[in-house]
Amino acid sequence: MKNLVWLLKWILKAAIFFTLFAFALNNQHEGAVRFFFGTEWRAPMVLVVLAAFALGLALGVVAMAPRWWRQRQAQRGMVVEPPVPAPIAPPPPAEAATDTSLGNVPRHGL
Repeated sequence: MKNLVWLLKWILKAAIFFTLFAFALNNQHEGAVRFFFGTEWRAPMVLVVLAAFALGLALGVVAMAPRWWRQRQAQRGMVVEPPVPAPIAPPPPAEAATDTSLGNVPRHGL
């Protein structure tokens, strides 16, 4: 079973690799990215797509960094104290206390 899962993972990885490789081969024509003031960047289309993906990934990490930092600082500030053990209760009495003046009538504390 373990070998089957390992084999399926490698088949999936190979399929993803060959799909991306075919994408890169099919997009070798030159693409242009036009910026402001007439500047232009010309590169193979696969590099343009890769650069856009990398830029989006970097912007996402930068946008999430303050939240990650606050959460990390909050976790560092937490002090985990060991739990306090519950007090040991005395064992219950074997028999209910009886009042001998009334015979064998149990006392209820009322």
